[in-house]
Amino acid sequence: MDKFQKIELVLILLILFVNLFFLISLKNPAIVSGLFFYESINGNDLKAPHDFVSPNDIEVYPEKIIINLKNYAISKYKDSGSMVPVLDDGANGVGITPKSEKDIHIGDIITFKQGNSFIVHRVIEKGIDDYGIFFITKGDNNDFDDGKIRFSQIESVLVAIIY
Repeated sequence: MDKFQKIELVLILLILFVNLFFLISLKNPAIVSGLFFYESINGNDLKAPHDFVSPNDIEVYPEKIIINLKNYAISKYKDSGSMVPVLDDGANGVGITPKSEKDIHIGDIITFKQGNSFIVHRVIEKGIDDYGIFFITKGDNNDFDDGKIRFSQIESVLVAIIY
């Protein structure tokens, strides 16, 4: 087999593979979409936030929607870039006050106090050390985490974003 025959064989196999891939995507798009659209930013896999609002908490009417929440707060966000495209200037957030550490899950977006600032980042890890339960948070676009965050620093858990 000469050089050109080898190239021809490779091209034929490539075309067959692409066609097979296309046929699989028609049969089950979820298999293929997972290969291209897996949630990852800066090499870190993102976990979806925990579901805090049940369908029973949402009432839909022709002229309005009511979400029944207790201990909620409405927030606006600065354009820091750390949570884009999820949160950006102009987004309205609805957060609830967590009752305990059990209310905070990996993937949740929380508002916490660090020094004199409020930070809004995603929980990427939950652990325990000599001082109790801690959370590691990180902006989706940041290369570094925020260190250990204690429950006493957490102000709210984001449950809805309205753009």
